[in-house]
Amino acid sequence: MRSAYDIIIRPIITEQSMEQTDLKKYAFEVARDAGKIEIKRAVEEVFGVKVAKVNTLHVKGKEKRQGRHPAGKTAAWKKAVVRLTDDSKTIEFFEGMV
Repeated sequence: MRSAYDIIIRPIITEQSMEQTDLKKYAFEVARDAGKIEIKRAVEEVFGVKVAKVNTLHVKGKEKRQGRHPAGKTAAWKKAVVRLTDDSKTIEFFEGMV
């Protein structure tokens, strides 16, 4: 069995994701083979919050070139947007970012 830290790879800190923290929505990069239930349990375990809903999407890799060399690709990854319940506390990691 994988630990919660194997499922949650990193938080996604962008302008759009920071605007959603008011709605108690937080974005994470997660393991590509992780399901919604695994992601929910991992976030609840790591941050000590209650998760109401998990939305996931696959982000495709983009084609990149450097000079005259043939095109390569950036890695594809999986993104999860987690919404917390109304009575849950906020995730403190994101508090200083806004």
